[in-house]
Amino acid sequence: MQTVDIDFGPRSYPIHIGADLLDQNGLLNQFVTGKAMIVTNDTIAPLYLEKVKKALGNTPHAHVILPDGEAYKQLATLDQIFEQLLNERFDRGCTIIALGGGVVGDMAGFAAASYQRGVHFIQIPTTLLAQVDSSVGGKTGVNHPLGKNMIGAFHQPVAVLADTSVLSTLSDREFSAGLAEIIKYGFIIDEAFFSWLEDNINALLARDAEAITYAVKRSCEIKADVVAADEYEKGRRALLNFGHTFGHAIEGIMGYGEWLHGEAISAGMIMALDLSKRLSLIDQSTVDRGQALLAAANLPVLPPPNIEAQQFLDFMQRDKKVADGEMRLILLRSIGEAFVTADFDFEQLFATLAHFSTNSD
Repeated sequence: MQTVDIDFGPRSYPIHIGADLLDQNGLLNQFVTGKAMIVTNDTIAPLYLEKVKKALGNTPHAHVILPDGEAYKQLATLDQIFEQLLNERFDRGCTIIALGGGVVGDMAGFAAASYQRGVHFIQIPTTLLAQVDSSVGGKTGVNHPLGKNMIGAFHQPVAVLADTSVLSTLSDREFSAGLAEIIKYGFIIDEAFFSWLEDNINALLARDAEAITYAVKRSCEIKADVVAADEYEKGRRALLNFGHTFGHAIEGIMGYGEWLHGEAISAGMIMALDLSKRLSLIDQSTVDRGQALLAAANLPVLPPPNIEAQQFLDFMQRDKKVADGEMRLILLRSIGEAFVTADFDFEQLFATLAHFSTNSD
């Protein structure tokens, strides 16, 4: 087991990474207070719910099983968690355990942030994307038809248990979607990690245990450093949204769940690279390098062909990163050096949108 710590002073917590963590006697229970409510979905429950129950031992617990999919990441589904907590008479000394991917983690975390004004929760992410991104940093919430993750709260877990053994049950598509967020860390912070990914992408796709453990650990280290310095995304943390303004637009326009989050972010990163090139920040060789790695990871390098430029723009202007009426984008100066800006040529943004839209020549 390897550990990455997120430094929030008295609210600091560990991210434990390794194989068969759910089988380690006492590991989960050391972070549980009071009764435990396991929140999972109907895909993960048959695979791992009993294992988590066994890990809880004599700790009083209950569970709620949600429908699987991004389409259910909404307030109506969230109410199922609250109803079960109330029916089982859980008090504010309880612990909510998120057992699932990013959707389960976001909803369980938001329930933990809201129930009786805040209770403890633990993340047990079961997808690669959740292990390297959504389970770390305390962002929780649900979608709204007019915007992704528009309703939520910052609420840090007390621990993250990233059991890499559970990744064996992921589909190839879901696994590649997780690689998108891993590649993102190379783009924005660490060129050496990006180069490592270029050299080891085939090992990752082959589910090599050593390669996966290193990729998850390095991704968590990068995110932990960024999040610890900017918990509430007032500045540097926004770098973690590279490709997300474009990608969230794809998800929202297509309907949540049609494209996996990582797939939309992959196409969004290509669009951000294209805009960075149009603004003379990077050259074509950098774009080509990024596109080659994402393609090698079996990820889309083009958005869906049926989105018009104005549709993109309308959705992007409702993004959470809009501040004081100004759209903020994350762009690259080079691989490993990203920055946040609202000072860009709007005509060049529209040119990027038009290039990737149905209006493109």
